[in-house]
Order: sequence, then structure tokens, then C-alpha cells
Amino acid sequence: MPEALLAIALGGAIGGAARHALGELVQKLARSDFPWGTLSVNFLGSLGIGLVAPDLLPEAPDGADSLPALFILVGLFGSFTTVSTFSQQTLALFEAGHTRLALGNVLASIALCVGGAGLGFALAS
Repeated sequence: MPEALLAIALGGAIGGAARHALGELVQKLARSDFPWGTLSVNFLGSLGIGLVAPDLLPEAPDGADSLPALFILVGLFGSFTTVSTFSQQTLALFEAGHTRLALGNVLASIALCVGGAGLGFALAS
């Protein structure tokens, strides 16, 4: 059990730092009120998890508890993607009267993130 928590914590530290760095870079380059940085990391995280999950999650349900799966899927990608940030930013857009941007963020996030995971699975197969 301590090894599992350490694997998740280490993956989380790496994923969280990468999320912040990449999200900030994309947002600065975009120069927009739309949260392109968050959308980008959520798409890339969804694509990434789709690419690696097939190899890390064997048919047996207990395969998800392997140290590599915990490190990569729970720690790394779990902290790299940002659903809580997405939610806060979407609400802020609504509150600022940017209804179209808020709805666009919801639709783009669902389409790109679910699509990214599906694309990752397809590419990994």
C-alpha cells in the first residue's frame, strides 16, 4: 500500500507541474478569454490516457492496481487533466456574461476529451 501511494503521489507531482506549465504557455500564446490552456491539457491528457490505458489495464479488474497503472493513470494523467479548473473557468465565463464562450468550452471539452481518449485507444490498438 505505501508503494501505491508513493507511485500516485510522484505521478501527481509530475502531472500537476506539467499541466500548469503547458496550460500557462498555451493560454499566453492564445491571448484570449477562452480557456485554451485548460482545454489543451484536458485534450492531451485524454489522448494520452487513451494511448497508454490499453497496455496498462489488462482484462482482469485488479490490473488497475499495478504500480505502473497507478503512477500513470491515477497520478500522472489524473493530475494533468483539470476538470475542476474547467468547471471553475466555465462558471466564471457564465458569470462574466460570456455565455457563448462558456457553452463553447463545455461542448469543445466534451468533444475533444472524449474524442481524444477514443483516438488514443484506436491508435494504441
